[in-house]
Amino acid sequence: MSGCCENKTFDGASPAYRRALLAVIAINAVMFVVEMSAGMISGSQALKADALDFAGDTATYALSLMVIGASVRTRAYASLFKGASLALIAMAVLGMTALRVLDGSPPEASTMGIVGFMALAANAASVVILLRWRDGDSNVRSVWLCSRNDAIGNVGVILAGGLVALTGSAWPDLVVAILLASLFLKSASAITLQATHELKADREFQAQH
Repeated sequence: MSGCCENKTFDGASPAYRRALLAVIAINAVMFVVEMSAGMISGSQALKADALDFAGDTATYALSLMVIGASVRTRAYASLFKGASLALIAMAVLGMTALRVLDGSPPEASTMGIVGFMALAANAASVVILLRWRDGDSNVRSVWLCSRNDAIGNVGVILAGGLVALTGSAWPDLVVAILLASLFLKSASAITLQATHELKADREFQAQH
């Protein structure tokens, strides 16, 4: 990845990247509705967690689109907002999972598997669309990290569905939800750290000029 202080770091200011981002926003918005509905019907915390990530991605990708071409400071602050949003989603997932532990009833494994494969296909398409722009400033980088998270999460949901079917237990679903929350927190930390470095570099640049 290019150093965040380099002037050559891609900031998203290209028509092709804007079109790619619009396509990914549409994919995420549709999959949020599909996966949250399936999560509610099946009782799967992993599906709900992944659906919340789709919702967060839809909102933050729209924010990324809005700040393309803005100042380094504006883009970095947008990234800080996205990092905070990911952390809040992680907390929400952990809270819902804790409540589900008290219930203990297993989710519907077949729904988890089918919707998990649908979501994986959607996210694989998003990853391919964004692949050439996986490096860049914190605003661009955050989009790539969120898309990668989704694809990893979908694999986890599919595996959890298979284990629920084999064991008849809710624990595989709950464990995957917790792992997803951990991944969200890790990405939130990475995005926040890069954005903080960009703000520091911008302040130093402004002081020198």
